[in-house]
Amino acid sequence: MYCNSTEKVTNKKRISLLFKLVIGVASFGIIYWRLKNDFSPEQLVLLKENLFGNNAYWLIIISILLFPVNWALESFKWKLITAQTEKISFIKAQKSVYAGICVGNLAPGRATEFLAKIHFFKPENRIAITVLHFINGMFQLSITIIVGVFSLVFSGNLNADKSSTLNVVAICLSVAVGLLFVVSVFKINTLIAWVSNKIIKTEGSEIAQIKWTAPLLISLFLISITRYIVFATQFYLLIAVFNPTANFLQLFSSIGAYFLLTTIIPMFSLIEAAVRAAIALVVFSEIGISNPALALIAVLLWLVNIVLPSIVGYIILLRENLNLSSFKLKNRKG
Repeated sequence: MYCNSTEKVTNKKRISLLFKLVIGVASFGIIYWRLKNDFSPEQLVLLKENLFGNNAYWLIIISILLFPVNWALESFKWKLITAQTEKISFIKAQKSVYAGICVGNLAPGRATEFLAKIHFFKPENRIAITVLHFINGMFQLSITIIVGVFSLVFSGNLNADKSSTLNVVAICLSVAVGLLFVVSVFKINTLIAWVSNKIIKTEGSEIAQIKWTAPLLISLFLISITRYIVFATQFYLLIAVFNPTANFLQLFSSIGAYFLLTTIIPMFSLIEAAVRAAIALVVFSEIGISNPALALIAVLLWLVNIVLPSIVGYIILLRENLNLSSFKLKNRKG
C-alpha cells in the first residue's frame, strides 16, 4: 500500500515536470521561430526609436505607476472578503497581498500564494482564510473568462472558418467556470468545513460562517472589473509605445484573449516571462507591431505586475517574524 502510494506521488511529479518542460520548450520554440528573422539592424533601430521616443517615457511611466493602483484594489477586495472571518486594516491587507505575490512564485499557477497571505491572520482563522483566498481569485478569474470568451467569439466572427470552433470552446469554458464559481460561492461554508475536517481531522469544531450579501458581491465584482481595466490599460499603454494607431476593437479583442490564455496556462517563475512572450507573439501577430516589440511588451508587463510587487512582498516578509507556525493551518477550538 505504501509503495503504491509513493509510486503514485512519484508518477504525478514526473508528469507535472514533463508538462512544465513541454510548456517551456514550446514557448522558447515559438519565440525562436517568431524572432529568428526579426533582429535585423533596421528592426533594432526602429525598436530603439520607439522605446526612447518623446511620448514613450510617459506611457511606460504611467503603466508602471498603475501597478500600486492595481494591487491596492486587490488589497481592498481582500480586506472586504475576509472581513466576516477576521477584520484587518487596509495596510495589513496590503502586506498580506504583496507577501502572497512573492511566495506565489514558488509554484505553478501561484498555488503557494495563500501560504504567505494567511500569516497575517489569526491561526484559528487560517482555514477559512485559505478557502476565501481561492474564492477571491475566482471573482477575478470570472471577469477574465467572460471578457476572454467574448474576445474569442469576436475574433472568431472576424474569421468565419474558425467561428464555430471558438464559439464551442467559449461556451464550454464559460459554463464550466460559471458552475464552479457559483458552487464555490454559495457552498462556501460546506467547503470550509470539508477542508477543516480533512486537514485537522476533527469534527464538531466551531467553523467560520460566511454570509454573502448583495452589496458585498457587487463590490467584489466591481473591484474585479476595475482591476481588469487597469491591467488592460497598462497593456494598451505599452502597445501604444510601438503602435499608437492600432485598431481599438482588434486590440481589445487580442488583450482579452491574451489575459485568458495567460490565466489558463500554468505558469511557474523560471519560464513565466518566456511563456507570456510566446503567447503575445501568437495573439498579437496581426496588430502591426514587430515580434521583438511584442516580446518586450509582454516581459515589461510581467516585470511591472509580478516582479516589482514580488520585490515589495519580499521586503515585507523580511520584516515579519516568520517561523513554521506562521504557515500552519489551525482550526477554531470547540
